[in-house]
Amino acid sequence: MNCEVIPAIDLRGGQVVRLKQGDYAQQTTYAADPRELAQRYAAAGARWLHLVDLDGARSGNLDNLAVIRAIAADGMQIQAGGGVREEIDLQRLFDAGVHRVVLGSVAIRDPELVAGWLAKYGAERLTIALDTRRIGGRWALPSAGWTEVEARTLDELAPWYAARGARHLLCTDINRDGMLAGFNLELYRHLAEQVPQLVVQASGGVRSLDDIRAAREAGAQGVILGRALLEGRFTLQEALTC
Repeated sequence: MNCEVIPAIDLRGGQVVRLKQGDYAQQTTYAADPRELAQRYAAAGARWLHLVDLDGARSGNLDNLAVIRAIAADGMQIQAGGGVREEIDLQRLFDAGVHRVVLGSVAIRDPELVAGWLAKYGAERLTIALDTRRIGGRWALPSAGWTEVEARTLDELAPWYAARGARHLLCTDINRDGMLAGFNLELYRHLAEQVPQLVVQASGGVRSLDDIRAAREAGAQGVILGRALLEGRFTLQEALTC
């Protein structure tokens, strides 16, 4: 099975940062300029780049839109999200050069609205992000930058979106995010069984090339790489060829 390797850049205040388990108080700021880092990833052979506006995810505004626009202008295929609440936000990201918009909080809170966007813009223009945390024996769905827990669960919404024509699903085990603890393979096997028609992107915790291979074997068709690349645990070239 093919597995797309997608480097990630998380943006806060225009800088490249990483959070631990989505906690804004546990931030590491990296020196790299986001546009320069994106250019390095492109030069290494990445076809896609995953951009997260962490300010926007919490505020509901596209706070880092200018940075996203500058990166998109260099020609990479961009998947970006954080702060999309209304259709005008979609339009602004598309106008900035984003190829696929990632829908997180709005996809959890207002599925009918997002289903309408899927019908209007097509499944290739949208990625549904159902980031999850195991709470009380269920896969809960925190929103608003992972600061609020919603009533709906992953097992309810993933099939719901699959039935309405979604194609791309990004799923992070929040407890693994930024922790270098490896992917939650049980989660991705579960999704491969439950929604085989979706292209699932695994995210959260990758620490080695073996983790990428394991995610692929578990059914993921994409892997998002953040902290491991920033800290040089392996190179992007190695990841792209593993």
